Amino acid sequence: MFYWLMKTVVLGPILRLIFRPWVTGVDHVPVEGPAILASNHLSFSDSIFLPLLLDRKVTFLAKADYFTGRGPKGRATALFFRLADQLPIDRGGGRASEAALNTGLRVLNKGDLLGIYPEGTRSPDGRLYRGKTGVARMALEGGVPVIPVVMVGTDKAQPIGRKLPKITRIGVRIGEPLDFSRYEGMEGDRFVLRSITDEIMYELMQLSDQEYVDVYAASMKERLAAARRGKTVSLPGDPEDESADVDPADPASAELELEDPAADIGPAEPEPPARAAG
Repeated sequence: MFYWLMKTVVLGPILRLIFRPWVTGVDHVPVEGPAILASNHLSFSDSIFLPLLLDRKVTFLAKADYFTGRGPKGRATALFFRLADQLPIDRGGGRASEAALNTGLRVLNKGDLLGIYPEGTRSPDGRLYRGKTGVARMALEGGVPVIPVVMVGTDKAQPIGRKLPKITRIGVRIGEPLDFSRYEGMEGDRFVLRSITDEIMYELMQLSDQEYVDVYAASMKERLAAARRGKTVSLPGDPEDESADVDPADPASAELELEDPAADIGPAEPEPPARAAG
């Protein structure tokens, strides 16, 4: 009730009036049945505007920190996420990763829409970064389509580090559903998971016209943080480091996290992701 009350009565009408959000391709979202909405991630407000523009409820997997905050702000945030029926995930490895995967699958098994950011964290500079393979594992195990979604302008309205958004028009582009049923039963093959993830990222790149950077966004943030400390480091998550892809037996937490601390980054050489074969 809180979700629909906020969307239709309290917060939704205000946001529509101020930001005049627009959406294209909404007919690609099924009227019923489960699906994964795989979105680029530019701003904290992505998780607000995407559900606002869809008739169906969208459940996001949110980092557990949002549910354990202290102080007035932390407790208010935790209460909001709980009342909005969003689900916490633990970023730790091992059993926590498997628990995160199972949490997402429960949403899909109920026939609901699950929102995921394949980049794993917000883009620090508006470019599109290498996707993590948790979205592929969920798509195969859940037997559901993946619908590419692109947020437009949320990084201008609320860039990283800005608490209050500035007024600018927000948009959402929704692409055609991607069917990966040809890979049924292959969710344990990390090469298949990488191929599917790259296909999803390719569609996001085409839909958004963002520059693609074949490096994990979180790794780039760590690299720049190290650079500010006067160090040069090689970090996991670079294209040449395939060990950064999570093992299929331990797939989910780092791949499904919604937010990371902010960092500005410099230019990097992009290379578009390859489409999946077959």
